Amino acid sequence: MDSNKKTARIAGLLYFIVVLTGIFGIMYVPSKLLVMKDASATFNNVVNGEQLFRLSIASTLISYIIMLIIPFVLYKLLKSVNKNTAVLMVALGMVSAILSFIPVSYKMDVITLISDADYLNTYSTEQLQSKMMLSLGSYYSGTRIAMLFWGLWLFPFGYLVFKSGILPKFLGVFLMLGCLGYLIQVFGRLIIPGYSELGISSFVTLPATIGELGICLWLLIMGAKEKLSTVD
Repeated sequence: MDSNKKTARIAGLLYFIVVLTGIFGIMYVPSKLLVMKDASATFNNVVNGEQLFRLSIASTLISYIIMLIIPFVLYKLLKSVNKNTAVLMVALGMVSAILSFIPVSYKMDVITLISDADYLNTYSTEQLQSKMMLSLGSYYSGTRIAMLFWGLWLFPFGYLVFKSGILPKFLGVFLMLGCLGYLIQVFGRLIIPGYSELGISSFVTLPATIGELGICLWLLIMGAKEKLSTVD
């Protein structure tokens, strides 16, 4: 196996693990346990599904750990296209992963709130429910900040894919559009009241989903060509 194919498939495998762990920890489990407009239901769901909630946190942490590694593997694959852009990709990817870790601490606070610690006896059930919702709200607020960099790193990544000559150009386009989609999502939620109810909120990150899932599967299954384009 040539060097590009080997590096590409390592990157694809890592990306695939990120996708699986991310879907489980960030999407599937919250959809089963969290009812953000109902504190009582959310509290009861998390108490009754504590092990599932713990697994979702562990899965999310695994996803972010691998996110720290992926930019370096991609750098090895794409640095010959444009070294400066590849360095920018790594820098933004690292910031993205590091910022993603911080909000997870708020989910760990939720585990503390449902524990049998004696000092929690001073709180009523309603107060514990309110504190849980506050922790979850802080988690999602922090995740939106990280989401800004989930988008930003996709632009240099997509540009390198587009210019490389060893990967499909259309995937590079979707990755760059994915950057724009994430930015719209973050600033839309920040600036526009009721943004989540707008139709655009359900579709704006679709290019990122197509681009990231597409590049993940392409790298894993197809690898990359040996020929490499260079951009000054």
